[in-house]
Amino acid sequence: MSMPAEDLSGLPPIQVAIIPVTNFQQNCSLIWNPATSHGVVVDPGGDVEIILETIAAYKVKVERILITHGHLDHVGGAADLAAALGVQVEGPHEADRPLIARVEQQAVQFGVAGLKSVTPDRWLVEGDTVEIADRSFAVLHCPGHAPGHVVFFDADLRFAISGDVLFAGSVGRTDLPGGDHATLIASIRDKLLPLGDDVTFLPGHGPASTFGEERLTNPFLR
Repeated sequence: MSMPAEDLSGLPPIQVAIIPVTNFQQNCSLIWNPATSHGVVVDPGGDVEIILETIAAYKVKVERILITHGHLDHVGGAADLAAALGVQVEGPHEADRPLIARVEQQAVQFGVAGLKSVTPDRWLVEGDTVEIADRSFAVLHCPGHAPGHVVFFDADLRFAISGDVLFAGSVGRTDLPGGDHATLIASIRDKLLPLGDDVTFLPGHGPASTFGEERLTNPFLR
């Protein structure tokens, strides 16, 4: 998808290619500035060769890898992708360190081959910013689905990358280690919904939506 706003050159300020990876069909995303081709990969959960093919197809100069949280389907390909691209890994919050440490064990349990743990070059905290496609995105710490889950938000574009906190018509599961339903709902109500009904968000699975649509129709938020 491409964001609707335009910069002075007439090109959209960012473009987004969704790359569903692994049997979990996780939304790995390639996000770049079409004017400069500078970009990032968010949540490379696996299928690294497919991610690399997509990067080559769009001729993106990937500058970093960003991770929203430490579950295997979001982080399992980060080590190999970072090595292939020669870039650093940023995120999530350090509270997810134990989850990331168990990625290879979890991969065996779920029968998913080739996933690896990774040590981020930079752990993120509330109030940090990360550069995505030559733009500054705010970092919001939104635990509940995972203790160290973070969300990336660009106020000018009215665009958020929400990982597994909020989905179209649903919310993140909380029956995994470190999950807590009340904490998750508080993250959504206190951190995400106040950003504005007009904010479009890209979740970790399934289609994009807006905070306004979810505030009105999501059964978990009524």
